[in-house]
Amino acid sequence: MNIVVCCKLAPDAADIEVNKDGSISLERAEWRIGSFDLHAVEAGARLAAGGGNLLALCAGPTRISQSKLKKDLLSRGPDELYLVVDDALAYADTAATSAVLAQAIRKLAPVDLVLFGEGSADLYFQQTGLQVGERLGIPSLNAVSKIEVEDGRLVVERSLECEVEVLEVGTPAALSLTTDINQPRLPGLKDILGAGKKPVHEWSLADIGMSAAPVIHVEVIETRAPRRKQRKQTMLSGKAQEAARALVDALVGEGLV
Repeated sequence: MNIVVCCKLAPDAADIEVNKDGSISLERAEWRIGSFDLHAVEAGARLAAGGGNLLALCAGPTRISQSKLKKDLLSRGPDELYLVVDDALAYADTAATSAVLAQAIRKLAPVDLVLFGEGSADLYFQQTGLQVGERLGIPSLNAVSKIEVEDGRLVVERSLECEVEVLEVGTPAALSLTTDINQPRLPGLKDILGAGKKPVHEWSLADIGMSAAPVIHVEVIETRAPRRKQRKQTMLSGKAQEAARALVDALVGEGLV
């Protein structure tokens, strides 16, 4: 089975700095593999261990080509890493990102399974995996919390709001995985040393038959953190009906209703 796991490399949220004017600075932020994507990488590694090939695919600006990032990702199980690098992808939305990933996956064909985390670590729109599947014309499912391979077909569980749905899915398919699917392992010393010997392929948009102009439609004017406001810490007591009436009165008094 040929498996591609798509990862987004993004700034660590813990390193984000908020300036006095409310603007956000990422200058000192260290870039990492998205925390949700780690579960997809782990799932891919476990499936490939049963007989298969695992490729990692990332798309983004020049910063994703850092040696430390590449080794970190390869140390977690993928056999090879493919990067689509272009600074035009720095502010790509899900439509642009899915178009780039789908085109890169076509170049990697044949591919039996494409895995995604449930959302990106920075924007968490939860749309890219579904859009990639649609662009490739293959079955795409989200909220997948379990994957098993039976007689060449996939049996997956989807954790929905009030039930667990069990489905049989043919390949190729695109699956977006929840964090319940596994607990990502920390790479050992042998894994880290071996990562430096694994192949890394770096493509531009032109290499996959695309150009920045028709792909990127997003222009970021400014990004600001919400203003901090002191909480009123008002406690409402009494019976539920009385407390609810007091809450409504308080909201009306503040002009919020």
